[in-house]
Amino acid sequence: MWDPYKKGFKAFLQLEKSLSDNSVEAYLRDIEKLTQFLQEKNNVLSPANVTLPDLQQFIRWVSELGMTPTSQARIISGIRSFYKYCLIENIVSKDPTTLLEAPKLKRALPDVLTFDEIENIIAQIDLSKPEGGRNKAILETMYSCGLRVSEVVNLKISALYMDVGFIRVTGKGDKERLVPIGDSAIKYITIYKRDIRVHVPVKKGHEDILFLNRRGARLTRVMIFLLLKDLVKKAGITKNISPHTFRHSFATHLVEGGADLRAVQEMLGHESITTTEIYTHLDREFLRDTLQQFHPAFKG
Repeated sequence: MWDPYKKGFKAFLQLEKSLSDNSVEAYLRDIEKLTQFLQEKNNVLSPANVTLPDLQQFIRWVSELGMTPTSQARIISGIRSFYKYCLIENIVSKDPTTLLEAPKLKRALPDVLTFDEIENIIAQIDLSKPEGGRNKAILETMYSCGLRVSEVVNLKISALYMDVGFIRVTGKGDKERLVPIGDSAIKYITIYKRDIRVHVPVKKGHEDILFLNRRGARLTRVMIFLLLKDLVKKAGITKNISPHTFRHSFATHLVEGGADLRAVQEMLGHESITTTEIYTHLDREFLRDTLQQFHPAFKG
């Protein structure tokens, strides 16, 4: 019964919102959960007949399944987007999600690596193997440019402007941005391209992709995650680290160094400055240390 609505919503997310395949799938899973709940109640209403109490019951049901407040909030966001689409398409005349409350979230501050820890992780790479040179170039680029893992695996050779120290990155919603790239990352990309990539049999359609696996195809996000997990373990670091940690660390080190928040927003490709503002929270400890060091009233 909901299939035509789901198809229409999928097209809306892809065409109107230009969302990535992963984001589209996540939104559709949220709608799938809602229809599953309605089926279990033997009450498969059309979108126009779903009421606020139905949705409140649905959120309780999701909570009882053991979903975290973060997951619940994401599902509510998905349902809200679906009803926005329904309003635009005149499938519903009023939005039942208007008064739907999301669970209160504590904004968890992500783990951040120090510069020394990043150096230690990169130092664990075995450079005697061809993939070692590639992996060093990947991690140097991720930290130098603050890239999302999806941005680094999709980085194109035609988007490298090494002579002027910039790379062109395609971020969320296919938005492009120019990001400065450091000397170290330039050096290791150049070595990888010149000495390693030239020996890889490149698959058709992957000729312009910078970082390739042994079979000549682009790397997956999971491969980067597993690579980093292994290096973190070897470095003896116990923090909760993912490829995104390099991005968080890049931004935190910039803010700690006094970078303008708008410039950091631009480099990270954040649509809203409020997303970038999390780094001012991470920065509070640094500010306190600075005050204790330099402010007369803080000196003992």
